[in-house]
Amino acid sequence: MQNNQINIMEACLKPPRLSSTEDDSVILFSTSNSPEESISHSSSSFHHSPPPSLHQFKTAYKVSVRNLSYTLHPQKTTPFSFFQPSQKPKPLNILNSVSFVARSSEIVAVVGPSGTGKSTLLRIIAGRVKGEDFDPKSISINDQPMTSPAQLRKTCGFVAQEDNLLPMLTVRETLLFSAKFRLKEMTPKDRELRVESLLQELGLLHVAHSFVGGEENRGISGGERKRVSIGVDMIHNPPILLLDEPTSGLDSTSALQVIELLSSIVKAKQRTVVLSIHQPSYRILQYVSKFLILSHGAVVHNGSLEQLEGTISKLGFLIPTQLNALEFSMEIIQGLEDSISKYDTCPIEEKEPFPNLMWSEDENRGVQILQSQCTKEIFGSLCYAYLIEILFLCLRFWKIIYRTKQLFLARTMQALVGGFGLGSVYIKVTRDEGGVAERLGLFAFSLSFLLSSTVEALPIYLQERSVLMKEASRGAYRISSYMIANTFVFLPFLFVVSTLFAVPVYWLVGLNPSLSAFTFFTFVVWLIVLMASSLVLFLSAVAPDFISGNSLICTVLGAFFLFSGYFIPKESIPKYWLFMYYVSLYRYPLDALLTNEYWNVRNECFSHQIEGSQCLITGFDVLKSRGLERDNRWINVGIMLGFFVLYRVLCWIILARKASKTTI
Repeated sequence: MQNNQINIMEACLKPPRLSSTEDDSVILFSTSNSPEESISHSSSSFHHSPPPSLHQFKTAYKVSVRNLSYTLHPQKTTPFSFFQPSQKPKPLNILNSVSFVARSSEIVAVVGPSGTGKSTLLRIIAGRVKGEDFDPKSISINDQPMTSPAQLRKTCGFVAQEDNLLPMLTVRETLLFSAKFRLKEMTPKDRELRVESLLQELGLLHVAHSFVGGEENRGISGGERKRVSIGVDMIHNPPILLLDEPTSGLDSTSALQVIELLSSIVKAKQRTVVLSIHQPSYRILQYVSKFLILSHGAVVHNGSLEQLEGTISKLGFLIPTQLNALEFSMEIIQGLEDSISKYDTCPIEEKEPFPNLMWSEDENRGVQILQSQCTKEIFGSLCYAYLIEILFLCLRFWKIIYRTKQLFLARTMQALVGGFGLGSVYIKVTRDEGGVAERLGLFAFSLSFLLSSTVEALPIYLQERSVLMKEASRGAYRISSYMIANTFVFLPFLFVVSTLFAVPVYWLVGLNPSLSAFTFFTFVVWLIVLMASSLVLFLSAVAPDFISGNSLICTVLGAFFLFSGYFIPKESIPKYWLFMYYVSLYRYPLDALLTNEYWNVRNECFSHQIEGSQCLITGFDVLKSRGLERDNRWINVGIMLGFFVLYRVLCWIILARKASKTTI
């Protein structure tokens, strides 16, 4: 009895595997009216990966697709002419009653001309479609119908055609971070052993410490990148692996190596592999067990290469010696399509008993008992997994920042050059009426410089976004964990950048000489950079590409600067634009810097009459001209912190929404 209780406690306290996208999307966009449904989504650790003590991994999986159809409904476009009535776009039939069976230890290749629905078919089987577009009766695994795309996403690994990888990580680091995110229940040593084993399987040991690279930074070859992409989605050992054109863009040798790799995995681990392929070479054909040929979204052949040769012979065609049967079938695809009603070339499924290898009733009952006994401990386990997620992401962020020289060095040099450059221009500003105007100009230009200096981070954020969408949609981590880790890593980095700018500017110009004023100035500069970083992060989540993102940032910053009160006083701003004065990122730091400079010397005179000793302008007069009759420095600091948090929360909402709908 005591041993059973100990085992239950260990299982409870073990960090669970969580489906990150579902957690964030449930918090933000849950459409369920039942609290039980929300709980079942958020505590997905019991559904995502059963406890090892209760469930042994089964290797034989059968995927059955029966009468799968998919219709795309294009969105209605706005007409350009008021005189031309808008027409409702016609729906596009992408797939039409597709049926086939894929069994363990075999490779099924989906072949067909471009635009026949190969990628769409794989994405539906992988669960990369919206819930309303999914037919729960069309796909089953081991004769059990899949009722939602989420079930398929948890069972199937999916390798997209695009290699969405971080170029500044090595091959080993890429796989290791994937293992850390998706194999949280493993010990660090077991994860490293899993990565080393996978590197050997993928034939990547010789490039394990090489950077993945990208368009700008040359790294490993295209074939090696494709194998890394396969490894990222194989790290958690999925029983079913789906690949969208894994050989596209590769030379014949690299393409053959990828298919040979998949063949060895299929035979050694009895995996089920379904892939789409475009014009395979003769040497690749011997590794494929079954070919599914599509034409206009319908199946025209489902079987082996020998069966295809027999079908072609029945149609009265002779295969040329320089072509194989598959290549020749692409030339007579219309003939195959016309003959589909005459010859039974598309068997759907052999009627033979197949063992039910999904969870048994006893296993499900055991999981339910474990869930009820872990109610008190589940909160602690979730917190532990959440913290580990954030820690791993912080480590990855730091590696990327440190290795991205154009960001690390550019920001450092920008701060130093900007600080010393402004300091040399405004060196030793006088304490007279002219000096008051110069200080105001210095603060305004510093704000513009600091807020626009974070734009160079936009391409890095855009590059990470595709990787983020892929990893979050696969349940590797939560979007909220990504945002928190991003904040923790950039806080000290941007503080160093702010200090490098503030120190030379402050003392070369000769601003308020008190130590407390200098400390507050540095703190405000740090907040300015943090606000700008949050704004760029938010706009990078909205913008589709770099050009539109850069234009959007420039437009927003220009509008904020215009309505900061520096060019146009508040009283002169039209009422319908007055809201921009209150949301401007320039207004609050500008007021804080002016108050910091003049509040302690508000009784000091900065301008005298030419004749006589009467004071014309005091420090208080300077503040009063800006409407700063009280010391509101910390109120402005609070508002700036609010903007910093607000833009990150908005970014989180947008990214979580996109991740919940992504089909990557």
